[in-house]
Formats: sequence, C-alpha cells, structure tokens
Amino acid sequence: MIVVATEDFEVYHEVVTALRERGVDFTTREPGEPVPERTGVVVTGPAENPAVPAGVAVVTAEPGDPRAAVEAILGHLRGGEGRTVVGVDPGDRPGVAVLQGEVVVATFQVPAAEAADVVAAELEDAVDPLVRVGDGARLVGARLVEDLPDVPVELVDETGTTPYLGAGARGMGDVLAAVNIARIPGERVTERAVEPTAGELKRIKDRSREESETNRAIDDALARRVAAGDLTVEEALAEHRGDEG
Repeated sequence: MIVVATEDFEVYHEVVTALRERGVDFTTREPGEPVPERTGVVVTGPAENPAVPAGVAVVTAEPGDPRAAVEAILGHLRGGEGRTVVGVDPGDRPGVAVLQGEVVVATFQVPAAEAADVVAAELEDAVDPLVRVGDGARLVGARLVEDLPDVPVELVDETGTTPYLGAGARGMGDVLAAVNIARIPGERVTERAVEPTAGELKRIKDRSREESETNRAIDDALARRVAAGDLTVEEALAEHRGDEG
C-alpha cells in the first residue's frame, strides 16, 4: 500500500494528482499518524521525517516534480526498477519509449529536432542507461545519435517493430514501435555516418520548393546540409535567397 503523508500542500496535491492519473491506489495520513499494517511506501515532502515501521520505504517528493516521486514509488513496489532503456523509432516525429526493466514508464512523440533533448532529460538521473535507436529514417537517426549525451547507444533492426493498429489506436504506431525497439538488443555505435541518397536529396529539394515563396528549390549543397541536420529547410531557403541576391 502507498501512503501519502505530508504537510506540504503543493507536494500533496501534485503527488495525489499524479497517482490518480496513473490509476494507482493509495491512502493518506497526517505525518504523525500510524500507517496501515500493509504499507509498503510512504511519500513525504522535503525536510519531513515521518516515523515509519522498519521495512517501509520512504520517498521524498520535490515540489514541481511529482513524476519522479511516482516512478520511485512504483520502483519500490516492483522490487527494483531495473535498467533504464530508451527506445526511439526515428522519423519526422520520432516515437520515444522509456522502460525500467520490463515496465514502460513514459512515452513521447515529438518533432525530430526535440528528440535528443527528450531522451537526455529522461536519462538525467538514470544509473547505467541505454538508448536503442531503430535503423530506419537513416538521416534522422544519424542526427539523433550525434546529438545524444554521453550514453551507450545501440542501433536496432526495426523490421517488424510497428504492430498492427486496431480501432482507436491510430497514431500510436511510432510509440509502440519505440517500445519494441527498446526491447531488442542491437549493435553498439558511437556515430552513424550516413551519405544521403539521391532520392533523399530530391525530397528535401522538393520540400524546399513547396515552402519557397518563389517556387525555387535549394541546390544540392544546401540540401546536403539539411540532410546532415546543419540547417532547417527554412534556414536553407534564407541562405539560398541571400546567395541569389
């Protein structure tokens, strides 16, 4: 059983709300009150020292960060969190899944430019973390590997990782693929040098033409810089206009 016992109103409100959102059962007590016999974890606020029986874990929740407290609570109840592994299904909007042991604790789908920051934030306090990146969307994956912090990265064969999506599951494919990628051992990499194909450069140039006010595409050199992640299409168009002027 989880017991929330704190006089800190902000911590109480945030933790109770987060537990309810996760569908986790809990009860509350005043910090000085005895806890129920089956209590496994007591949640408290900073600088509070509730008296708890031997063998009962205490989790200190910081104001503004209820999720960290909830993950710590669930980790205690699971008997240990296990290794933190982040799976990424690269693409225009990569799916990101965070696993602790065999449990999925968080998922995201964000623009490609934000994926590395999301992964870094999830690994900030993790012990012995691992990132597994699908081998599709080569250019996005290569940029992601380059932008990640100093953390072990494995490149995973993502064939068959996107499941069949039934009614009501539309839009979840990339996230579910990221969960599967996180569970598949891959090849350890420190970088992923990728030369863009003619087709990939053409798609970038076509996109620049669509976004150009004058219906003019950027040249191959700028397209290669976009492919490498050094420029956005918008920045490449601005540089192209400057060259023409």
